[in-house]
Amino acid sequence: MSSLYLKSIQIIKEGQSPSGAYIASPNFPTYHYCWLRDGSFIAHAMDVAGETESAEAFFRWVGRTIQKYGYKVAEVRRLLEKGLPIGKDDTMHTRFTLDGEEDTSDSTWGNFQVDGYGTWLWALAEHVRRTGNVSLLRELAEPIDITLQYLELVWKLPNYDCWEEHPEYLHPYSLATVYGGLAAVDGLVQDGLFVAPTVDVRRLANQVSDFLQKYAVGDGVFVKHIRPANGKGTPSQFIGSGVDASLLGLAIPYHVFPLDDPLIVGTIQAIERDLHHPRGGVYRYKEDVYYGGGEWILLAAWLGWYDAQVGNLDRAEELLHWIEAQADGEEQLAEQISDHILAPDQYEPWLKKWGPVAKPLLWSHAMYIILVNAIQHGKTK
Repeated sequence: MSSLYLKSIQIIKEGQSPSGAYIASPNFPTYHYCWLRDGSFIAHAMDVAGETESAEAFFRWVGRTIQKYGYKVAEVRRLLEKGLPIGKDDTMHTRFTLDGEEDTSDSTWGNFQVDGYGTWLWALAEHVRRTGNVSLLRELAEPIDITLQYLELVWKLPNYDCWEEHPEYLHPYSLATVYGGLAAVDGLVQDGLFVAPTVDVRRLANQVSDFLQKYAVGDGVFVKHIRPANGKGTPSQFIGSGVDASLLGLAIPYHVFPLDDPLIVGTIQAIERDLHHPRGGVYRYKEDVYYGGGEWILLAAWLGWYDAQVGNLDRAEELLHWIEAQADGEEQLAEQISDHILAPDQYEPWLKKWGPVAKPLLWSHAMYIILVNAIQHGKTK
């Protein structure tokens, strides 16, 4: 393995709290938290790297954290049944302190994001299949059930996307994570590894995929946003929102649709055309202004992951080599690279607000690990 691969494992281990939580970035104060989204991908990377004890510690931390705040599910159900508004802290949060506590110090932070909850179910199921540790499922049965009940209640509600923006919409990526988590649990049930939960996960997963098929498609590709139903209306595609690199998730790892589905292929082609810098990294979306809108290392790895899965190993390795070239002298990978930013006038304001771009970002290192293994697996097929 390359020195960057080994260093990536080391950085992740050093960024894991004794509680099991992974810090998003140790050198970027705004990211001194554990996000369920980032953490689940990091845990999956540790699993594919053979560091399964690290992953298991994370899953136990998630379980304890969800149990701590599981009472919120009943409150959300009560508010929905009475037609009352749901407050920003009534829902389950998406980021926590490393000790598993909610942080409400920033009243502007978008706490309501569903994607992390689907992703932890998917990553947990992958861990169990890889390790054979079925006893972990029994240990985490209660937080799994809490998560499923929560997702059943909120999956159709507008919430923040994975970039923590646009709470006025539904987001195909977030819905894909819900499907992925539900389908993963259903697979465990069908294989006799997990007792059937209180939620009919197969029925609900089918509802989510049908919803995506019906409302998330425009001009032959998946759209970035879905306008929610208002009153007696129906949801509708937001055609003008353009493509978003997070739509990769509909293909991999959540497999909402087959990798060769024409809609998936068309969406990947749109990402390649609009968001993949020539021989470089991948932008989040065209209108991105965060730190000027740079090329994201984790998205380059994600696109490479897809390429490796469909047999485009040359393209996957090209992305891998670009990522490796972005490592600094200490072999740290940043969140994004600012060489070819989309909105140059927006770089300095973010620099003044939060300091330099987050580095190292554990999610970047995790996706690099995942890509290395995906390419190796592709070569052995």
